[in-house]
Amino acid sequence: MRLTSFADFGLRSLLVLAASDEATWSSAALATRLEVSRDHLVKVLQRLAAGGYVRTMRGPGGGVRLARPAQSIRLGEVLAWLEQEPALTECFRADGGDCVLSGFCALRPKLERARRAFYAALDESTLADCATPGLQRFVLMDPPSLAARP
Repeated sequence: MRLTSFADFGLRSLLVLAASDEATWSSAALATRLEVSRDHLVKVLQRLAAGGYVRTMRGPGGGVRLARPAQSIRLGEVLAWLEQEPALTECFRADGGDCVLSGFCALRPKLERARRAFYAALDESTLADCATPGLQRFVLMDPPSLAARP
């Protein structure tokens, strides 16, 4: 399974917020830290805010922060929210797709079981479980030293 860049950026944003001592991050600082487009990241942060994972504040002193404790954010739950349950195959589309094997294929239930197992396995961990000391050191690094990374 491959995550969309949208979900990837969302998870990375949450990881930085969870590992940071900063109360809030500006979208520009977060985009710089993650080396991603600020415009794209703003859309991701809006989706995370709509799901109740982050809180955004406008104006001076504003920014983005976790809306709830990192230990209460399950990885599978947030990933499913970010991915918006993309269709694994044609037959998973909301309209049923155009697969000629529909009605005869035994693959769909197996894929559905695997999809559920994937999210269930991720739900065994929280964002706090991923806020490792190494990630915390990364978050504290000065941006110029990021360019010097191997």
